[in-house]
Amino acid sequence: MFDLDLRSRQPIYEQLVEKFKELIISEVLKPDEQLPSVRTLASQLTINPNTIQKAYRELERQGYIYSIPGKGNFVARVARKGNAEKLARLREELVKILSEAIYLGMKKEEIIKIISEVDVLITGGEKNDRS
Repeated sequence: MFDLDLRSRQPIYEQLVEKFKELIISEVLKPDEQLPSVRTLASQLTINPNTIQKAYRELERQGYIYSIPGKGNFVARVARKGNAEKLARLREELVKILSEAIYLGMKKEEIIKIISEVDVLITGGEKNDRS
C-alpha cells in the first residue's frame, strides 16, 4: 500500500501524507472510509507510531481526513464549494510551474498530454467537461 523511501531527505511523515493524499484523490480511499489505526499501520510499516500520528494530524489539518475520538480516522468528504482559496493557491503554483516548464523547453502539447493523463488517472477515464 505504501512505498516509503527511508533514505529520502523528505521526512517519513511527509511521504505518508503524500501517499494518503494520492489514495484519497484517486478515490482508492473513499469518503468516510476508515483509515488503518496508528498502531496497525506503524507495525505494518515498522515505523514509530508517533510518525503515523503526525501524518494523520497533518492530513486532518489539510482537510483530507477527520477523526472521531475512540473510533479512528476517516476520509473526509470533499467540500468542492469551500475550496476557492485553496484552488487560487494551486492556480498560482501551476502558473509558476508551467512558466518554468515552458521556459525550459517543454512544448504546449506535452503539457496538454500530461493534463490529459492526470485527468484519466483521477476520473478513471470518464468523459466529463468540467470547464
